[in-house]
Amino acid sequence: MRKIKDYQAPTTLYRKLKKLIRMKMFLKKRFIKKILIGTFSIVLLFFLFVFIVIPVIYKNSYNLQKALVFLNMVHVPVDFEHPEKYMNGVRNFYLKTDDNVTLGVWHLLPQKLIDYSPEKYDTALSGGEPIILYLHGNSGNRGAGHRIDLYKLLQNQNYHIVAFDYRSYGDSSPIEPSELGVVEDSKTVYKWLKKKAAGLAKIIIWGHSLGTGISSHLVDILESEGERVTGLILESPFNNMKEEIRSYPLAKFFIYLPWFDYFFTEPMYNNGLQFESDKHLLKVSTPILILHAEDDIVIPVALGEKLYKTLQKERPNNLTTLVKFSQSERLGHKYIYKSSLLPSKVNAFVNSSIALERF
Repeated sequence: MRKIKDYQAPTTLYRKLKKLIRMKMFLKKRFIKKILIGTFSIVLLFFLFVFIVIPVIYKNSYNLQKALVFLNMVHVPVDFEHPEKYMNGVRNFYLKTDDNVTLGVWHLLPQKLIDYSPEKYDTALSGGEPIILYLHGNSGNRGAGHRIDLYKLLQNQNYHIVAFDYRSYGDSSPIEPSELGVVEDSKTVYKWLKKKAAGLAKIIIWGHSLGTGISSHLVDILESEGERVTGLILESPFNNMKEEIRSYPLAKFFIYLPWFDYFFTEPMYNNGLQFESDKHLLKVSTPILILHAEDDIVIPVALGEKLYKTLQKERPNNLTTLVKFSQSERLGHKYIYKSSLLPSKVNAFVNSSIALERF
């Protein structure tokens, strides 16, 4: 009996250890299960927020749509009233639209007229030199660094440059923008230029980025009113807002969702944010020069090419020109002005556009 009792002790200990091990394994599995459930819950909530909540908010917020298109909340500190701090031969003034919006405007003289006194600026516009009306893209204002550098380049080519800020940009009236609103602003400045230049007006409209959509819409309206523009330069353009949204870097997180158009593109179109250059330019007779860098990641060169091909099909071949800048130049979305090829391309286009206008 004593021997049997001697062997019972280790057996009992073994059972206790086994029970303890089972308990630990149970607790471990339970802990892992909690972690898995917690992780899954976080992932699910993230998915719901990113791919459901954000699209729903975007679809139902016109203000958010406008903010992301215009980026007019992005400000660049500039002394608008004293542009001579940044350039020579320049003045600042203000114009009013028919709907009582005040627009801040800069006028740069051609290099050969740079010594003109301020009171001669208006009369200089009727001197016969080509005038470039510059329509900037979203964010910032007419005083952004890359824009000023472009003005200087064009000034050295002896062009007048007139640059302004749309409503809600720069020192223009803080009124919420819309596609029709910024087009109306552009039309106001064009009409003022046309009047000042009298019968000698040779106005080239130059749009960059979002400004290409605005300028295309403007030219369409002007031609429908019997006004023929000398030429249109589109720098880094897109063909329409729908395709630009799909090509935008942030859209890659949503583009494959089956409800992408329903939540993102359709609401913008319904709210009048369309910027359909490929439709506005189909019937216009204005010569068009498209400039696009191959390494543009904001608006891919493919969209500029699509616009070009569309216009080539519908317009005479000699009225639309596409110039692509090699990615080796590293010009990106807003530095085409740095290319040594730009002055000759612009000058050739302006001269040919003026020549066409004579016939």
